[in-house]
Amino acid sequence: MDYRDILVSTEADFGIITLNSPETVNALSRNMIRELTQAFEAFRVDTRVKVIILKASGKHFCSGHNLSEMVDQGMAECKSIFDRCTEMMTLIHEVPQPVLGQVQGVATAAGCQLAATCDLVVAADNARFATPGVKIGLFCTTPMVPLSRAVGRKRALEMLLTGRMISAQEAEQYGLVNKVVPLEDLEKATMELASTIAEASPLVTAIGKRAFYAQIEQDERRAYELAKPTIALNLMAEDAQNGIRAFLGKKEPNWTGR
Repeated sequence: MDYRDILVSTEADFGIITLNSPETVNALSRNMIRELTQAFEAFRVDTRVKVIILKASGKHFCSGHNLSEMVDQGMAECKSIFDRCTEMMTLIHEVPQPVLGQVQGVATAAGCQLAATCDLVVAADNARFATPGVKIGLFCTTPMVPLSRAVGRKRALEMLLTGRMISAQEAEQYGLVNKVVPLEDLEKATMELASTIAEASPLVTAIGKRAFYAQIEQDERRAYELAKPTIALNLMAEDAQNGIRAFLGKKEPNWTGR
């Protein structure tokens, strides 16, 4: 498929999606949102891909929505933009593969939303995160959804109400990113984490990711009710049986994806 605003490739077990509009600071235009949706949908059914890496070309990750597309638009057109963006963000949690964000430079507004939505994030030490919509009269309501689930109420509200830019190190303390590394090591650190994830059975990883998001917002009792049949069903999988036998026999498992 031909893409204009993103690059899509595969490397070993990895599907790689690159935001590729540095001249707009990789702003999420209507077209980029459409292309991201298409890329995630394509990888969703690609059994060769065990981990999806989402990164960006240029100095920065993503500046958020393309605001030039939002000036003097009607309600229906504006709602359509947020509908399509929400579908794309939701798809990141719905694809069976873990989605690993690789962030450098700024990740602001919907760009911060995109980072917060990724299952895991490796950030360069020059990365900065913000939800600055309040400063231009447009509260970051949709970025608020994954942000508040990633960092908790007080920190999310501080970011949303002040629009303050936080450093990569603060973002790591907040729980917005998993790891901060020097910029020159960003690619290497991302691939190392992706490689570690890819060592597991892709079937089991998919089961676990789906179960994680199903239970995370439930109370403890309901979460257990969701988790119990999932782990029992997982135990019936060929990979689970092979993995247990390999562990007991002190051997390396051989994953079949079944």
